[in-house]
Amino acid sequence: MSDIEGVYEDLEADVSLEEFREAVEDKVEQMGGLADEETAAMLIAHEVGESEVGGVADIEPGMEEAKFVAKVTSIGELRTFERDGEDEDGRVVNVEVADETGAVRASLWDDHAEAAIEQLEEGQVLRIKGRPKEGFSGVEVSVDDLEPDADTEIDVQVSDVHTVESLSLGISNVNLVGKVLDTDSVRTFDRDDGSEGKVSNLTLGDETGRIRVTLWDEQADRATELEADVTVEVVDGYVRERDGTLELHVGNRGALEEVDANVEYVPESTPIDDLEIDEVVDIAGVVRSADPKRTFDRDDGSEGQVRNIRVQDATGDIRVALWGDKADRDIGPGDEVALADVEIQDGWQDDLEASAGWRSTITVLDSEESESGSTDSSDTESAGLSSFAEGGDESAAGDETTNAGELETGEDASDDESALDEPDEGAETEFTGVVVQAGSPVVLDDGDTTMSVETSADVGLGEEVTARGVIREGRLEANDVF
Repeated sequence: MSDIEGVYEDLEADVSLEEFREAVEDKVEQMGGLADEETAAMLIAHEVGESEVGGVADIEPGMEEAKFVAKVTSIGELRTFERDGEDEDGRVVNVEVADETGAVRASLWDDHAEAAIEQLEEGQVLRIKGRPKEGFSGVEVSVDDLEPDADTEIDVQVSDVHTVESLSLGISNVNLVGKVLDTDSVRTFDRDDGSEGKVSNLTLGDETGRIRVTLWDEQADRATELEADVTVEVVDGYVRERDGTLELHVGNRGALEEVDANVEYVPESTPIDDLEIDEVVDIAGVVRSADPKRTFDRDDGSEGQVRNIRVQDATGDIRVALWGDKADRDIGPGDEVALADVEIQDGWQDDLEASAGWRSTITVLDSEESESGSTDSSDTESAGLSSFAEGGDESAAGDETTNAGELETGEDASDDESALDEPDEGAETEFTGVVVQAGSPVVLDDGDTTMSVETSADVGLGEEVTARGVIREGRLEANDVF
């Protein structure tokens, strides 16, 4: 076995022995006889090993060369341009390629561009060699060589319309139809060239999941023009990554349009009783209480805002802090909500607390109870709360959520079995519980029942107090709080 063959045997790259020999001969010639065949073979093996990537996701700007296998998902139009100092126009075609790890745009120039238009097809698998660089919508590869690979199978979607589940890092020219779940305000920023940019966010959901959408400049105002529950189509978006999570971006080349389509989004949630600290989870339930919004000064001198609500499902309840624009959401007792990507933290008196920050999504769900004001527990069950409580008893879920919603809004609960032991109208009563809402009214919770209390007493969240007074229209008008 020759020295070249010995090095080739240890080479873990998809290159033939003949190609390897040719590369070694070229290297010996380039080095002017300063390296023998074995040394040149080792240099070539190192170069080949460096350029082979495990998948599209491993391609990074700055690599001298990348070799990879990927499937053609879309083929752009042939474009021509003038080259400085040359009579002949240049030609380029952008081809989107992907594997199971991600997607990337491959730019084919001149003869390769002509051949792409004539011979390439969507769904075709290619072996590609090229130079990665940072492009408009992420990493791009300027292709030096490519050839078909009929023997390799790659499981990626080839379609004009994507679903949330089918998105992968690097995909561009994305069209996606989804339901608006949540929107944020428009923010401005200064670019390096001194111009002002605009950005906003919204969250879309479809049958396969949800994704945060970032809207830039001309598209940013669309977030303030759209309302939750409308269906929209993203046109010509591109996928980026932020904090380990995929986002769909829409720039000036893209669009976001309202469409007449029926898209179903069904949230999946973790039962509140199963929550653990430091998790990022989805929860859902009925809002039991809602505090007034509070403002505070940050260390950098800016002003922030927060609002606390308490959410209950069939397994338990938890306080949720709504930060920033989310504190302005019109949410109150009795509303049925789904909260996605909330962080579970250590809260008051060692209780767990959920934090809904910039990446969280708040969706107010449709509920027959909230629309009709019905106090029948069967209406609450039909609103779908039982689907958020895994392993919980469906009838128990209906009773608990109806009780929480009706008692805190002061509605008559006489028809519900859980309210049979409540004090009669006008009766003197004394109620002891923990303060779960410190606004007006104060709301107390003793673990089984919530009570709205009219009082001017200064109480704090988490305090255990006793209120004594008279029941009026479902609330306790307190003469004494201690």
